[in-house]
Amino acid sequence: MLYLHSLKEAELVFKALSAPMRLRIMELIFEKEMSMNDLAQALGLTNSAITLHVGKLEEAGLVTLEAVSGKRGTTKIVRPNHHRLYIDLAPHKDEINTLFYEDSIAVGHYSSIDAHPTCGISTSKVIIGELDDPRTFNFPDRFQAGILWISWGSIVYPLPNRLKAGQTLTEIQISFEISSECPFTNDNFPSDIYFSLNGIPLGKWISPGDFGARRGMFSPHWWPDALNQYGLLKTLIINKNGTFIDGNSKISSTTISDLNIDYNSSIELKFEVPKDTANCGGLTLFGSTFGDYNQDIVVKLYYTEDQ
Repeated sequence: MLYLHSLKEAELVFKALSAPMRLRIMELIFEKEMSMNDLAQALGLTNSAITLHVGKLEEAGLVTLEAVSGKRGTTKIVRPNHHRLYIDLAPHKDEINTLFYEDSIAVGHYSSIDAHPTCGISTSKVIIGELDDPRTFNFPDRFQAGILWISWGSIVYPLPNRLKAGQTLTEIQISFEISSECPFTNDNFPSDIYFSLNGIPLGKWISPGDFGARRGMFSPHWWPDALNQYGLLKTLIINKNGTFIDGNSKISSTTISDLNIDYNSSIELKFEVPKDTANCGGLTLFGSTFGDYNQDIVVKLYYTEDQ
């Protein structure tokens, strides 16, 4: 699935699909494998015309051209990149200040982890080590991980700090796909998930469940139905007014100034499910190759330029 976060981000896709001929090309390449020549013949187009249409689809990220050997030399096969298209039509509510740095952190790029069964970690191709074995979280493969889950414990991620001298941090937004962790799955399995930055508590969010009633939109075809399928996309926001989940649910009074972050600071984000919390339901973090959203942990640092 192709996930686009805004109408502006989807502009190229809209333009590519605005021509009926390109819609027909997309239909044909889903029916069977077709080369550029096959498409030209099927649609009654010249080679230059089909090249133009396919070029627009390729520019929008909807198709890929793959060179393969044929009886008469090399031919180009047109392959679809996505089976579904998901677009956020509602604009995201960001600060009026539009100056920000953005980074994406893969779920396996943690600096430390305290994992307790049930637990596991997997790349998009294979489960790393054995399920319910905390040692696997230290295997080198974990840097390619697209999903991980723990029954209780904590995960710490170092976040990039791109601030320069003369820039003042005004807001931090951290977006991630997350759910509880239940043996197998359970849509009604609440979990208290706590957040902190540089050891300063930010509050908690209660995950409603470990979702598995259907397959995740990005879950690999081989991924077992009985394991974690998808989560909820949540955004942790820290600004001058406090700490929020999704901008409308305040979870603490910790403000951006309480964090004392400047251009010299390191930044560490901690997810934690304490063993003794009221709802000890674990946590699952989904990366771009699992779940319902085509993203890893996305971090935005908003700032102003000092005068």
